[in-house]
Amino acid sequence: MPTDPSTKNLIKPSDAAAWISCIRRVWLDKHLAAEAAIDAFSQLLIDAGLEHEAAILAKLESQHPVIKASSFEHTRALMQQGVPVIYQARLMDEREGLVGFPDFLIRHESGQYHPADAKLSLSEHKKAIQIQLGIYRRLLTNGLPAIIFLGDGRTAMLGNEVDPLVDSFITGMQSILNMPQPPIVRYSHSKCRICPYNAYCATEFETKEDVSLLYGIHGQTADHLAETGITTITQLAMSKVESIPDVPYLKGHKRKHRAILQAKSFLTGEIFQLDRTVLPEGTWIHFDIEDNALTPTRERHVYLWGFLAPSYGKENFEYIWTDDETNDYEGWKGFLQKIEQYRSQFPVLVLAHYSNHEKATIKQYAARYAMENHPTVMWLLGDNSPLFDMQKPILDCLVLPLQGYGLKDICKHPDLVNFQWENKDSGSQWSVVQFSRFQSESNFIEKQKIKTEILSYNRDDVIATRQLEVWFRRLFS
Repeated sequence: MPTDPSTKNLIKPSDAAAWISCIRRVWLDKHLAAEAAIDAFSQLLIDAGLEHEAAILAKLESQHPVIKASSFEHTRALMQQGVPVIYQARLMDEREGLVGFPDFLIRHESGQYHPADAKLSLSEHKKAIQIQLGIYRRLLTNGLPAIIFLGDGRTAMLGNEVDPLVDSFITGMQSILNMPQPPIVRYSHSKCRICPYNAYCATEFETKEDVSLLYGIHGQTADHLAETGITTITQLAMSKVESIPDVPYLKGHKRKHRAILQAKSFLTGEIFQLDRTVLPEGTWIHFDIEDNALTPTRERHVYLWGFLAPSYGKENFEYIWTDDETNDYEGWKGFLQKIEQYRSQFPVLVLAHYSNHEKATIKQYAARYAMENHPTVMWLLGDNSPLFDMQKPILDCLVLPLQGYGLKDICKHPDLVNFQWENKDSGSQWSVVQFSRFQSESNFIEKQKIKTEILSYNRDDVIATRQLEVWFRRLFS
C-alpha cells in the first residue's frame, strides 16, 4: 500500500513491528525516514506474502463479490453499499490519530465488517499481528473480531483480548513521537546490525562505551548495571565479581566473572580460556543443513544435508539434495541412509555441527514422518547420540573479542580461526534466495550453476566447522 502524504503523522499498524523491536527506531522512522534497502531475502518474504494474499483473494472471489478500494472515501462508500468483500481497504480516524490498511473487509450478517489480513505467520499470537488487527478493529468501532488467514492455512480470530496491547501501543507511540530527541536505548547485536539506522546510532553506543555492546549483556541487564554505577565497558572490566550485585541475566559468580572477562576481551582483543573440556573421541563428520521455511505448506524443507568426511578436504564433501519440497521425504531418507553408512564405516562416530539447529531439525523430521522409533533416529536423539554441538564448548570454555558467537563471527575473524568463505556474500538467507532462483530457473545450465553455488557455500560451512575444531584443539593442547 503506497503511503498517503496525509497520513504521515498518524499512527499506523505497520509501526507496531518497530515499536516492539526498538522504540528509538519509531522516532527515527518519523524524523529521519531512512530508506531501508530491501535485500533479496526480504524481497523473497514480501513476494511470498503477496502470493499468500493473492491466494486468499482468489478464494474470497470464488465465494463473494469483491471490490478493490481506491481511497478512504471509496472505502466508506463501499461499506455503505454493503459490498460483501472490500479489498485493500483504507481506514482513518484523524481525531484518534490512527490509520490502517487492512487487506480485506468482510461483511458480517449484521451489515458491519470484519477486518481481515493474510499473514505468512503460523501464529496469531505475535504482538505485531495483534496490534495491527487490533488497530483495524479500533478504526471500525463495531466490536466484531478480526480475521487472520495464517500461512499454514488456518483461520484465526482476534477480539477484545488484544485491546490492552493496542492501548499500550497507542500510548507508547504518542509519547515517543512527542519527544524532541530520539529515546535512549541499549544496543542489540541481533537487531541493530540489520537496522537502517545502525550507522547513525553506532557512534553514540561506542562513544558511551555502552555495556550492552558486550556479548551476553542484555538491555535490561545493562539498565540494572547502570543503577549500580557500572555504565561503561571499562568500568565493568575493572570491576570485581564481589562488587557486582545480582541483576537480571547476570547472577552468580560464573556469569559475572565471564561478563568481566568479556569486557576485557572487548577492550584488548585478548582470548580468555575458562573451563577446559574434552572433545568426544571418534571419527568426526562435520554436518550442516540448508533449509527453507517459505514452502507452500510452511513446513520447513531441508533441501541440502551436507557432510565433511575424513580426510576433510574439499573432495570429501558429501551431500543429500532435493530439488523441491515434494521430494522432502526422499531427502530425509537419504540423510538417514547416509548416517547409517557412516555408522557402519566408523564404529565410533561424532557428527559435529554448530548450534542446536541441526538437532532440532532432526527432531522435527522424525515427528513429521512419525519415525521417532526408527533405530537410527533413536540413536541420533538418544543418550548416546553422536551429535555434538561445537558451539557449546566454545561458549563454555572461551571468551572471545566478539559481539556475536556465530560460526562466521568466529571463523572469519583474522585473529581467530581466519577461515574465509569463497563467496563472501553467502549465508543462510543467501542460500534460501539462491534455492528459490534454482526452483524458478528453467535453463538447465543456469540451474546447475545455481546448485553448484549453494553446494559450495554448504561445503565451506562444514569445512569451517572442521577448522573451528582444529583451532579449538590447538588452543587447549
